[in-house]
Amino acid sequence: QVQLVESGGGLVQPGGSLRLSCAASGSIFRFNSMGWYRQAPGKERELVAHITSGGPTTYADSVKGRFTISRDSAKNTVYLQMNSLKPEDTAVYYCMAAPPVNWGKGILVTVSS
Repeated sequence: QVQLVESGGGLVQPGGSLRLSCAASGSIFRFNSMGWYRQAPGKERELVAHITSGGPTTYADSVKGRFTISRDSAKNTVYLQMNSLKPEDTAVYYCMAAPPVNWGKGILVTVSS
């Protein structure tokens, strides 16, 4: 069972940027699929961004052009660069790696003035 630890969250003003990191306890080479999900209060968890081992990425329409997902296999880490943040981006962000499906504990991102 791999451990996924998220970091880089916090409070940021609208229009600001944050970079989330997801560090895995072992090699991420075995994971064909890695991604970031988020869950806002009172809402279901939703996909934010996804990256495969081959490199292709997928983004939710709401974050296209603002967020960028990347993976560094040498560091066993996946990143989510978030720019032009909006209040509606406020949520707990979770890292995911599969197969099998593994989840991090989540990290809070708050966008507010």
